[in-house]
Formats: sequence, structure tokens, C-alpha cells
Amino acid sequence: MPGDAALSGIGGHMIRGWMSKASAALLLTASALALNTASAQAADLGGNCCADLEERIAELEATTARKGNRKVSLEVSGQVNEALMYFDDGTESNAYVVTNDNSRSRFRFKGKAKISSDLEAGYLLEIGVRGANSKRVTQDDDNAVADSGFDLRHSTWFLKSKTFGQVNVGLTGTASEEITEANLSQTGAFAKYSDVEDSGLGLRLRRNGSPVSALSWRRLLKDTGDQAGEGDRENIVRYETPEFKGFTAVAAWGEDDFWDVGLKYAGEIGDFKLIGRVAYSETTEDLVTAAGNTIDTQCLSNSPAGIDTEPDAQCNSLGGSISVMHSPTGLYANFAAGQFQDDLIENSTGVNGFAGTGADDTSTFYAVQAGIERKWIELGKTTVYGEYYNNDGGANGRRAVAANDSVNPFGATASRIFGSEVEVFGLGVAQGIDAASMTLYLSYRHIEGDLTVKQNSSGAAGAVSTIGLDDLDIVMTGGIIKF
Repeated sequence: MPGDAALSGIGGHMIRGWMSKASAALLLTASALALNTASAQAADLGGNCCADLEERIAELEATTARKGNRKVSLEVSGQVNEALMYFDDGTESNAYVVTNDNSRSRFRFKGKAKISSDLEAGYLLEIGVRGANSKRVTQDDDNAVADSGFDLRHSTWFLKSKTFGQVNVGLTGTASEEITEANLSQTGAFAKYSDVEDSGLGLRLRRNGSPVSALSWRRLLKDTGDQAGEGDRENIVRYETPEFKGFTAVAAWGEDDFWDVGLKYAGEIGDFKLIGRVAYSETTEDLVTAAGNTIDTQCLSNSPAGIDTEPDAQCNSLGGSISVMHSPTGLYANFAAGQFQDDLIENSTGVNGFAGTGADDTSTFYAVQAGIERKWIELGKTTVYGEYYNNDGGANGRRAVAANDSVNPFGATASRIFGSEVEVFGLGVAQGIDAASMTLYLSYRHIEGDLTVKQNSSGAAGAVSTIGLDDLDIVMTGGIIKF
């Protein structure tokens, strides 16, 4: 019917118009909902409409250390170095799990900020972490509880100029710190060839299978346990020159009682990589506090009880080392030597009892390590090495050998260290794992020594005797992983 057709045309037109409006409304509603959802998601991520970008930033922030401002950078890093240490002192053998103090576990925070095109400022805060300290455990103490936990290694800020060099203020390494430890191989992380005390030399001495002494092997090297000529970390002002053709000079001063100067080199000569170091230091730090107690010092002349007629130290050190590696073959050699001289040994007239005795006021050492380090397998570099260490210790007035101690030949009469000799023969192997920034290692050392002691007395009257010590064997195997 015409009317129906007309109605149909009008109705169809109305229906099509309604559907078009409904579709538009639905599209607008969906768009609004989508925008609303995106806004809500963006609001959850900080109010930014770029949700995907904000989400990615949030993920990155979750895996990155936060810092107080955007002007000074912050880098967090560190390492864990744990090992199994086995020893045999001729009478007792045992195995301990230890923190390898050759390069102990630690974490550090460091950063810097640019001041100008030539000048920047920065900082270093480093905390050492020791479980059972490998250089402090003894036959009677497998945990070295008194020397476990945290220790402050560095707390220093610096200003560095490309033109004028770098100045540090705070607790950090002196010019002679690590001066006898130049090493291009990876063995420095687990078996320092010159700093042998870290590999179990806190173990006590024995003589002819007797009970252990109160005296440890490390005290025969130097009262501090460090090798002669080696420095330490101190509260100092330190200056280092800009590098010139591979050379840098360093000087440090600490509280008017200590100073040292050093020269370092790093470079390549043909197919050979080379690093070398040398430094000289002097200490006049007071040995006795107002309360009559001794304080930490590199000098040896003072007695443990703090009784001495000359409380001001007078000692000096000279040390150096060199490491050479042939790049094509991986063959390498390290050599170090040092001397420590205490000017008060012969002049001291207190309970040290060395005046007029001709006591040796000088301690010396030398050490060598040689091997090969190459990437034979895809995992990383493999290192195989052998080593030798010799220490000739002078008189040590601060370290008493108690009456009736098992290594005291005078029985009921106390004595002092008049001299000593320690020899170390070692070998080992290490395997780097590049994918995990890790090194697995195995080292063996055989230690021999003798001890010369003098009866406590004033002047040269006391008897002097040299005794042989039981040999000590130490095996350390473990791993270090860096982060």
C-alpha cells in the first residue's frame, strides 16, 4: 500500500537515524570509559597520562637504589667472599667456614657531581662485613666472634680536578696502602702473595706438639700483622696528582703524627701490561694514652702494658711492588718487598729490655708469585700459580711471650720477641665465571718458622734463645661474587 510504503520509508528513516545516534552515543561512552580508565591508571602511577612509560619507570625504580637528590650520583656495589678453610698444625687439623679476609665481603656507596668542566666532587662510603674472619680464627675459636660484624673501610669525600689532581678528606687509604700488593691477576681476591696473614695466620703457634701458644703466626710478621713497608687506611688528608704518562704521585698526612708519599705507574710496554708502586712513610704517633693504655700504631717499640720511658713513636717504612703480564700468553709475575724500622727498639729502657742488646730494629720481607692466566674455556679466565714469601722479623717490644707459654723456652720467666723468620710456600688455581661476576678458587700454603725470644730484664742481661716452630698447612677453597 502506498501509505504503508510511505510509513515504511518514514519509519526506516527514523530507525536508521536513531541507530546512528545510538551508535555515536555508545562510541562516545566507550571512549569516555577508556579515557577514564587510562586516567585512573596514570593517576596510580603518579598522575601522568603515559601509563606504559610510567609503569616501566616504576619497574626500574623498584630495582634501583633511591637517593636524596638528583645532583649527586649514587652507585651501590660490593661483594661476598666466603670460603672453607682447612688447617693442619702438626697436632690438630680442622676445617672452618670463614670470610676470606684477603678481600672480605663488603658493600659500598659512591658517587659524584660535576661542578664545572674541570672540577667534580664525590664521596666513598664502604663497609666491610666479616663472618668468621679468616685471619682471626684460632684452634680454639672457629668464629672469631670478637672480630666479626661490620668495620668501616672508607668514609671520605673528594674534589677532583683534571688539571690539578684529587684531594680526599676522611678515612681512606694512605699513599702506602696496598703499596706492596701490585697484582694484575685475579689472585689478589683470595690469596695475596705479599699479605699472607689473611690466609689463616691468626692460628696459634705450636712447638714440638705442645698446647697452642697465646701468640699467633701473624704477630711474627709485624705487630699489626701487615707486611713491612705496607700502609693502612687512616683518617687523613690525601692528595693525588693527575696521571702523566702512566705515573701518578700520592701524598697523605694524618693528624700531625703520620705522613707518607708514593709513586705509582700503570701502562703497557709492547705486549706487556705493567703496574708498579713504591712509597715511604713515617710515624710519630703517641704510643700511650693519658690513661696509660696503648693505642693502635704501626710502630713496635712500646710494651702491651703501656709502660715506656719514651711514649712517642719513631718509625719509618719503605715498600714497593711490581706486576707484569704478557698479554698474548697470560704469563705473569708479581714481586714485592718492604722494610720497617723502629728507632726506639735500642733506645727504649722500659720493660722492653732491649737497650744494649743489639736487638734488630728492622723488619724486612720479600714475596714473589708467578703463573699463567688465560681464558681457555668460555666460562672465564683460568689462573694457575705458585708463590714464595719470606719474612725476617725484628725485635717486637709490644708483644710479650707470657711465662709458661708453650713456646717460651724460659718457662716461668716472661720474654719478648727478639726476632723471627717465617717462610711460606704456596700454589693454587682459580676459575672466573664471567656471566656471574664470580671467581672460584683453591689455594694451598705451607708455613715454616722460628722464633727468637729474650728474657724480660733491663738491658742486655737477659738470655736469648731461638726455637723452631711446628709447621702449618692451610687450604682455602671458596668463591667471590661481585654485585
